[in-house]
Amino acid sequence: MSKLDVRIVRLDAMRLASAYGFGPSPEGIAHEKMQTFLKAKNLLDGYGTKYRHFGFNNPNPSPGSPNYGYEIWTEIGPDVQPGGDIRIVDFSGGLYAVTRFEDLEYIGRVWGELVQWREASTYREAHHQWLENLINPLEADFRKYVFDLYLPITE
Repeated sequence: MSKLDVRIVRLDAMRLASAYGFGPSPEGIAHEKMQTFLKAKNLLDGYGTKYRHFGFNNPNPSPGSPNYGYEIWTEIGPDVQPGGDIRIVDFSGGLYAVTRFEDLEYIGRVWGELVQWREASTYREAHHQWLENLINPLEADFRKYVFDLYLPITE
């Protein structure tokens, strides 16, 4: 196991727009829905969204099926109303072990290492949402993606 650089982060409660995709590549489906929504609401700047965004499998891939779900959450203000396939989520926040890594190809391995880190730490498993935060969303080459992975923990 490689040595992870882990920091402890408390996410505050957030109001979020949620976009959902399902299929063999649901991230792209959810991303397109969210981009369409954010553009219609004038919430994009020249580099993408002005607000934090997170994603996660929903549901996880299952053996024998190429299909799974992916949900993207984007932080929004109280005045933004849902539209189309977008719904509003009130996330209560929580405590997280967070690590940064590059190259989407290794995301499963890094998640596994982060869980092993938690099991060897004084923190315990928590049941709020696991989250992935893509730091450079406009990068075209997925091998150059930079992610922060948020593993829910409790003291």
